[in-house]
Amino acid sequence: QLQFVESGGGLVQPGASLRLSCAASGFTLDDYVICWFRQAPGKEREGVSCIGSSGDMTNYASSVKGRFSISTDNTKSTVYLRMNSLKPEDTAVYYCAASTKSTSWYRRPADFGAWGQGTQVTVSS
Repeated sequence: QLQFVESGGGLVQPGASLRLSCAASGFTLDDYVICWFRQAPGKEREGVSCIGSSGDMTNYASSVKGRFSISTDNTKSTVYLRMNSLKPEDTAVYYCAASTKSTSWYRRPADFGAWGQGTQVTVSS
């Protein structure tokens, strides 16, 4: 059974950095596309970034491109999201999820069936 544990969130000031971790259990990352999503209060869950299990393919939402970086450590079954130059609009609960669907690269939450509990990121001065 797919399970994820997200960590690394916190309260930071605008311009700061955070690194989120997503530890997977119950499966190996092979053949999966692993994505980070976020959900702000009153808003729909949106896809932030995805990475292939080999780490050679990634994509990013336009709102985070150039500021966020996704990476994977398959030996630890962990996916990271490095977030730089954080803005107040990045405030949300961040989740990770995995899928084998070819459409998963579109970062649509409906293509992902298992979710972690999320980690809160708050950017505020």
